[in-house]
Amino acid sequence: MPIPFTCPHCGRQTMVADEYAGQTGPCADCGQPVTVPAPVAPAFGPPAKKSGNLLVVLLVVGGALGVLFVCGGVMVALLLPAVQSAREAARRMQCTNNLKQIALAMHNYHDTFRCFPPAYIPDADGNPMHSWRVLILPYLEQQWLYDQYDFNEPWDGPNNIALADLMPEVYGCPSQGGPGGTETCYAMIVGPGTVSDGPTANSMRNFTDGMSNTLLVVECSGSGIPWMEPHDLDAQAISFQINDPAETVGIKSRHPGGANAALCDGAARFFSEQVPKEMLQDLSTIGGGEPADPSLF
Repeated sequence: MPIPFTCPHCGRQTMVADEYAGQTGPCADCGQPVTVPAPVAPAFGPPAKKSGNLLVVLLVVGGALGVLFVCGGVMVALLLPAVQSAREAARRMQCTNNLKQIALAMHNYHDTFRCFPPAYIPDADGNPMHSWRVLILPYLEQQWLYDQYDFNEPWDGPNNIALADLMPEVYGCPSQGGPGGTETCYAMIVGPGTVSDGPTANSMRNFTDGMSNTLLVVECSGSGIPWMEPHDLDAQAISFQINDPAETVGIKSRHPGGANAALCDGAARFFSEQVPKEMLQDLSTIGGGEPADPSLF
């Protein structure tokens, strides 16, 4: 396409073939050197069409991103319950492992002293002074903590109370809180005919109901028991209904649908809230002769 050109020296106007665009040579009239300019793109043409295509692309991409963000939000909302459920399952498993470790420590204590630890060691007046949780520390690989405990003063004496923040993780259920707590989630059921009536310790030969049919330690989340305190669940005062909303202290957990417990044979089981209270009461004794239905837990 010819290019219109005007000589800047003599003003002559002419049409120059586009093959000379950008080249320099003498003007045909005045002989002065001139440079033929490159052709100017029209104001309307292919670039406008490109712009339209770009706009369409942007709209399509933008719409796709919008759909992605919306769908992504829906997917996150759908996945969140599954993630929470998986986390709770892991916490419940850790709680089960805690109880297994506690039961094993009690068995090792039995191997040494030929009896399970009593719920507490009393003072001269018969008042609870030291808890079973302190007595089994050496069997939980906590000898260093046991060595710092002073048995010549009560659990909340000036030396011992300073150890409150050093509660072993095994005494806390992860569903109740993370490491660093001072209140335990586990307790014995104490009373006549149970593993311990308080100051009395029992040997395995006294468990005529069978070790697998007797509760050793149960969950008591939210009971507010400092881990060193010689305080447990009174068999004559609790309802034996798991997670009973009317009871502030009892067999309770933060696990949906039930609570964990360790049996005297060392096994840990998850007991459903639907387990009859009478069955749990039977399982709390060592020699009542009551049959247990394993299918219920």
